[in-house]
Amino acid sequence: MEFIDTIKEKAREDKKTIVLPETEDRRTLEAADQILKEDLANIILIGSKDEIEKGSTGLDLSKAEFVDPETYEKTQSYIDKVVELRSKKGMTPEKAKETILNDYTYYGVMMVKMGDADGLVSGACHSTANTLRPCLQILKTKPGTKLVSAFFLMDVPDCEYGEDGLFVFSDCGLNQNPNSEELAAIAGASADSFRLLTGKDPKVAMLSYSTMGSAKHADVDKVAEATKLAKESYPDLTLDGELQLDAAIVPEVGKSKAPKSKVAGNANVLIFPNLDAGNIGYKLVQRLGNAEAYGPLTQGIAAPVNDLSRGCSAQDIVGVVAITAVQAQNQ
Repeated sequence: MEFIDTIKEKAREDKKTIVLPETEDRRTLEAADQILKEDLANIILIGSKDEIEKGSTGLDLSKAEFVDPETYEKTQSYIDKVVELRSKKGMTPEKAKETILNDYTYYGVMMVKMGDADGLVSGACHSTANTLRPCLQILKTKPGTKLVSAFFLMDVPDCEYGEDGLFVFSDCGLNQNPNSEELAAIAGASADSFRLLTGKDPKVAMLSYSTMGSAKHADVDKVAEATKLAKESYPDLTLDGELQLDAAIVPEVGKSKAPKSKVAGNANVLIFPNLDAGNIGYKLVQRLGNAEAYGPLTQGIAAPVNDLSRGCSAQDIVGVVAITAVQAQNQ
């Protein structure tokens, strides 16, 4: 059974309610149709029902809940809550009303905040910043979370590496140039995400262009220090670095370059040294390796809210909604 089929099975076991705010995008509506057909989640579509139905010709959205911010009975309570949460930042009732009536992602986040939905998926036609800003402002971070970060769950076909082709790549969507402490936090969170979504034990590689001191540079030092901090913070985690990519995932290369490492040659969680490397890396694997790339998925926010690549397909959205539902089951 493929990874995403396993996730879908889990989603069906305890159905959650997921908000899709980008109803102006046909991909969102196609995804909603498929999610409802497969019974993966309860779906809330934000916007005018008439406008949504105009854009959904040929689709069956009859089982979705339509929420029009202009007429929904809870809109005023959402406005009041935004003012309460953001008053110290200068939020007024007038500004709060304007914000949530004109920004459906913000409105969807308020539905999650108020317990009217379990999670949200957005980003097909909005930037990561515009998707995650209201989440960080309203939902805040999980207790004990050091850093919010973003990862991709990569499912590579016919691949002998990782967990039969399954990997977590992180951070590929949020933190531009994390320092050593931040990289260590990303490693710990990514290991938890891998375990939650795959049910397998994470083996975390802290990636670099150097393996165990083979090169000298401040960038290498950053990853080496992050490895040290991560081992101190997560002593039970199978983690090592710094490792080059081939040393991390190819057993023969791992044995040659890092013979004493338990991770080298076996890694299934790859921590990239910066956002450039992570973003380029996942797109290379996705396009050249025909991999399914689910994400960017967030970790560290107080409720499951996940971003989408603006190049996503409707099928990608279906997968991310199923993953978001499984994350919501474990909140």
